[in-house]
Amino acid sequence: MNVVPDTSAVVDGRVSERVADGTYEDATVYVPEAVVAELEAQANSGRETGWDGLTELQELARLDDDGAVQAAFVGERPADHRVDGADEGAIDALVRDVAGEYDATLLTSDYVQAETAEATGVAVEYVEAVDRSTTDDGLAVEQFFDEQTMSVHLKTGTVPKGKRGSVGDMHYQQIGDEPTSEAQMAEWADDVVETARASSDGFLELSEPGMNIVQYGSYRIAVARPPFADGIEITAVRPIVQTELDDYEYADELRDRLVERQRGVLIAGSPGAGKSTFAQAVAEFLTDSDYAVKTMEKPRDLEVSDEVTQYTALGGDMAKTADSLLLVRPDYTIYDEVRKTNDFEVFSDMRLAGVGMVGVTHATRAIDALQRLVGRVELGMIPQVVDTVVFIEAGEVDTVYDVQTEVKVPEGLTAEDLARPVIQVVDFETNRPAYEIYTFNRQVVTVPLDEGEEGRDSGVDRIARQEIEREIRSVARGHVDVELRGTDEAVVYVDEDDISYVIGKGGGRIEGIEERLGISIDVRTHEDNPESGPTGGGSEGAVAAGGGSGGTPQPQGTVVEPEITSRHVVIRMDEHVGETVEVRADGEYLFTATVGRGGDIQVSRGSAIAEELEDAVDRRQTISVVPN
Repeated sequence: MNVVPDTSAVVDGRVSERVADGTYEDATVYVPEAVVAELEAQANSGRETGWDGLTELQELARLDDDGAVQAAFVGERPADHRVDGADEGAIDALVRDVAGEYDATLLTSDYVQAETAEATGVAVEYVEAVDRSTTDDGLAVEQFFDEQTMSVHLKTGTVPKGKRGSVGDMHYQQIGDEPTSEAQMAEWADDVVETARASSDGFLELSEPGMNIVQYGSYRIAVARPPFADGIEITAVRPIVQTELDDYEYADELRDRLVERQRGVLIAGSPGAGKSTFAQAVAEFLTDSDYAVKTMEKPRDLEVSDEVTQYTALGGDMAKTADSLLLVRPDYTIYDEVRKTNDFEVFSDMRLAGVGMVGVTHATRAIDALQRLVGRVELGMIPQVVDTVVFIEAGEVDTVYDVQTEVKVPEGLTAEDLARPVIQVVDFETNRPAYEIYTFNRQVVTVPLDEGEEGRDSGVDRIARQEIEREIRSVARGHVDVELRGTDEAVVYVDEDDISYVIGKGGGRIEGIEERLGISIDVRTHEDNPESGPTGGGSEGAVAAGGGSGGTPQPQGTVVEPEITSRHVVIRMDEHVGETVEVRADGEYLFTATVGRGGDIQVSRGSAIAEELEDAVDRRQTISVVPN
């Protein structure tokens, strides 16, 4: 007797079952390679059916070794696109071809396959599909959670720990008495993966050698193993708070904005601040307000109602997910989380296509979230991509910004010919501009609109000081100091030998600089400077493309030594590949960049950023890199 099982029969274990009851005694079982390919694809996707099918194939190999049956793998392995088209019958057709070639009976639990085989003259045996519903006993690691536990951290050889408390008041503490053995960790790790595969409430978001990421109910669980980690580690996280939009400050105003028209919103905050919890509240409000809402997540861990479909990265690429969603045409999409350059590009494309977008992103200040778009989106398009920034701190709405564009003279400048498009970041509570973002002397700058504290420059002063110094340094050979005397007047101090170079013939060169900057400049020697002398002074760092120091030195981060080549200024990094980082000089912000695949940051010489970096190197300032 010759038998060809299809995928459904192999998954249900029908072949070994019939061998055991004597139905297939001394039978020859031809297993199509197409079935093997489909089962492998299902297993790689974390589906229980794939693993059950592979177990049945292993059992057939054992039966063949014992002489109970003869098993052979036959036929051609299908191309990837045919495996992808399994639901459209591509694999079923290959299986029927094998049954016809070997004059065998097709065994199937698929009713459509059975009817098609009979219609095409293939002998067929149809058996009822196995009921695959199982009793879900939950996860073993759930024993460590109570009502106040947000996350559980388990690792071989250490005492179980967890984060417990309320949002904004979490404490990392021991939640066990004894270090966990390797055998116990392996048992828990296997339980996490197998339970996710077997349960309709669970799925594998990521399955790579050394790392599995599981979503099971409200739990997001990462299981790391050697050699990726130095020991078996399980990190399980779940939300501990369910909120509604009414629970937050500015609820009425935010509701009005969201329903007035489809918006571009960035929800920002530090890790654990409650960003995703707020995003869930927004999603539920929009759903209740009769909007079609979808999510884009990897992993899919937002706790939203069944009406909200949660999408992950299609084929590992969020751009493909976005292409699919543009066909679905949701009113709003919640993007959790927007972090890398590709994420911002996808977010922007969907927003400009007319979809309301709510993105969740990490930032230490509200303005930092908006500045992460600078350099990734054309400056004039930013207000069309993001018109609202909501900053969450300790589970509460701390700051809301309204993002607008206006053609005007930037605050603090006076010359009318300096009018340009200016992005105004307006404080929602006071309705007063808090920042302005614009192009100044070919450089994108973000200026805080404060008056400056006593003894400290305002944001406009810092920008003006830096730009004046950059212009003068382009013609002076020695050191340059700048002293501001109001919004439209400055004194620059240079070496005596540089006076003629800076002023130029008939004063033409300094007049050109004054015209470009809209500032009257008096040129003097360092001997005329009562404060700094030949080696003092220097500019304070401006808030430029992508971040900002606000005038206060920030933590140094990783100290680096830039390498200056003929074409680039290069910063070599051993870590943070693909991440967005800030480059600082003596703690002052210079610019934001993404670390390339080769582990370096390259800035083209001649650009404003490169000039600033080279200037910092010349001054022997400490250059550091801080993850964004």
